[in-house]
Amino acid sequence: MNPLTLPSHMNDLQTILKGLDWHELEHEVAQEAQTRLVIVGPVNSGKSTLFNRLHGQRVSAVSAVPGTTKGVVEHPLGPFHLVDTPGFGEVWGTDRAAIAEAAAQQADLILLLLDAAAGVRQSDHDLYVSLQRFGHPIVVALNKADLVAQDLPWVLENAAKVLGLRPIPVSARTGKGISDALLPAILQAQPALAIAMARELPSVRAQLVGRIIRQTAWFNAAISLQPIPGLDIPVLLASQTRMVLRIAAAYGDSMRASHARELLTAMAGSLLSRYLGMQLAKLVPVLGWAVSSAVSAATTYAIGETARRYFEMGGNVRPLDLRTLYRRGRRLALGNLFRRQPVAPVEPGAESATAAGSDLPQG
Repeated sequence: MNPLTLPSHMNDLQTILKGLDWHELEHEVAQEAQTRLVIVGPVNSGKSTLFNRLHGQRVSAVSAVPGTTKGVVEHPLGPFHLVDTPGFGEVWGTDRAAIAEAAAQQADLILLLLDAAAGVRQSDHDLYVSLQRFGHPIVVALNKADLVAQDLPWVLENAAKVLGLRPIPVSARTGKGISDALLPAILQAQPALAIAMARELPSVRAQLVGRIIRQTAWFNAAISLQPIPGLDIPVLLASQTRMVLRIAAAYGDSMRASHARELLTAMAGSLLSRYLGMQLAKLVPVLGWAVSSAVSAATTYAIGETARRYFEMGGNVRPLDLRTLYRRGRRLALGNLFRRQPVAPVEPGAESATAAGSDLPQG
């Protein structure tokens, strides 16, 4: 179908949906859900404690004795993996450092965890530089911030001088700084981790799914700024379908394209009128393009919020109710898109992660 003549053929949304590459969209989401996070750091920096807190149960051995972790401890956290590695700089030789480097080389994102109590040293800088050669995004966190609370500003200033960047202060023991600072930094460095984290951590799922919805809405707003009528419709539908699949995965549902098709088809009448309005607006230069962009963002946001409710309710939503949810989401869209929604901290006791990590020594 020629996208330039698309507005005159939009009476059948099913025709457009069938034209999408469903297999490719499903494959993209499945690949995204396999994102691999690797925790690396010097000996006794608290990697195992952080690993256990994120995972929600005691999987990796924790001890105050340097070198407790003998090899790579890998355990699935949803569809991706957290990897707790041996520490660098241990007195038993370089074999275990090589193990850690091998794990980091296979990462999609490296979390470098340093020890605030020990202070950031030249060896930490050397480790950071050595990890950079793998070409992966690196998030640097400074653990045990609770142990140096009074001196933390000075410790952070010194760390920034040594490393050339300001690390994120956290406490794996108490959980402070993890949900409100570390997780957002991880998602900014590697957005693909949002699916796995949302699936595994119910306490932050709503915020993470909201992040997926807002990012897609703003992306589609940019796409719809282009002035040629009809040219953006296939891209918008593919983006919205991918968003629905990602939300399904975040709620632990299988990543079947039928979910997206069911939702979009249920809202077909409303979507058709919105798409047609967007294309007609493009006939008015500049102002019309801006209107089209705003409508695109609002429509995408409404679809995302409808999908969120659909999966929250286990898919037990009637088509009429889906359309009602969609219209409500559309009314609230622009206001909510401009409202900042940070990742909420995990409430004490809300996650088994709190119980798993709060009473453990730094390992």
